This record gives sequence, C-alpha cells and structure tokens, in this order.
Amino acid sequence: MQHNLSPEQIDRIIEMAWEDRTPFEAIEFQFGLIEKEVIELMRTEMKASSFQMWRKRMKGRKTKHGSIRSNSVDRFKCTRQRTISLNKISKRK
Repeated sequence: MQHNLSPEQIDRIIEMAWEDRTPFEAIEFQFGLIEKEVIELMRTEMKASSFQMWRKRMKGRKTKHGSIRSNSVDRFKCTRQRTISLNKISKRK
C-alpha cells in the first residue's frame, strides 16, 4: 500500500469504514483504497482488539459492499457525513 495519506484522511477512512451504510466502494472512490487496503490500514492504525471487533462487525454486513447491498439502501453516505469539510462525496448532488 503506497498512498500518501494525511492523518486527517486516515481518520476519515477509519470513520467511513466503521459506518454501516458507507460501502467500501465509496472509500475507493474518494481515497483510492480498495477493500484489501482499507483492511490493512485498519489493522495497522487500530489496536488489535479494536481491529478484531471491526472485522467481526463487518463480516457479512451487506451494506458494506455495493454489489450485494439491498436496493432499499439508497444512500451513498451517512447523513452525518454532510457536515464534514473537504469531503468530495458530500459535495456531489
């Protein structure tokens, strides 16, 4: 993984990864990290117990994968995401 990410970007990726309705595709669109790279980032940036809790939570969560998520999930982002500055997705209409 060779991405030059600022601490603010890393914090935002972690936040997006924890959000239930934010798919990995949204992280890839905004930061260029595929799911495998997000998992590696989470592994290196979090305590081992927190990472294990996150992996257990994400396993089987259909809303984290755009290809298998239900059509009833029509939001691309969390409603709280709108207030975050420098967020490319929240500025799209």
